[in-house]
Amino acid sequence: MYENLIYELKNGTAFITVNRPKAMNALNSSLLDELYSAFSEAAGDKNVKAIILTGEGKAFVAGADISEMKDLTAIEGKAMMVKGHALMNYIESVGKPVIAAVNGFALGGGCELAMACDIRIASEKAKFGQPEVNLGIIPGFGGTQRLPRLVGAGMGKYLIMTAEIISADEAYRIGLVEKVVPPEELAGTAEKIARTIAEKAPIAVATAKSVINLGFSLDMLTASQLELEACTTPFSSEDKFEGMSAFLEKRPAVFRNR
Repeated sequence: MYENLIYELKNGTAFITVNRPKAMNALNSSLLDELYSAFSEAAGDKNVKAIILTGEGKAFVAGADISEMKDLTAIEGKAMMVKGHALMNYIESVGKPVIAAVNGFALGGGCELAMACDIRIASEKAKFGQPEVNLGIIPGFGGTQRLPRLVGAGMGKYLIMTAEIISADEAYRIGLVEKVVPPEELAGTAEKIARTIAEKAPIAVATAKSVINLGFSLDMLTASQLELEACTTPFSSEDKFEGMSAFLEKRPAVFRNR
């Protein structure tokens, strides 16, 4: 079904693997379309509780496909950026947890792709960076906005303006990734986190993700009001009754709203 990626469903987790290893999994227009379709498939499948995104070979995604971008006009370039933004925004808004298992190079569009995910787990061999200024452009898939929100304005400007490529350990130190593990433990760690989240109340998880995303750029008073309004959705669900009953009865909760 897909030319440039592998889609698998195992034990309630959708695995989306970017599969252009000869091109270091570079993002071209076709791959952007396929990623959008794959995430749409996972979002619409009631059997999917979590999504893991990774790359085949030595790269997670080593950036956008420069051979495709080189001769684009400004109008054509903007159209590609619009497509990239649509994908990143969609990944960020999917009502299921999305975990990036960053196995290698996550540069340019690859770093932006990882940042659109909810949680980033990195192999010790992973590398991160926004090297677009080396090419005479700026990050165009949301990098100028998501990176400063994750690591702070100063560090975001530093990484974008210097185009420095950083290690997984440095990415962890500045808050770009949540965990760094040996390469052989990357897949297992991502799956374990996916299973852990999948065991929680799905309405509560989806609502929490939405409120965090929407409230992050708001002032505290407005964001707090947003949280108050959002509380009513999980509070009125069957999951709330089951979760609290299970807690009082000292048993594991069995959530039905999946």
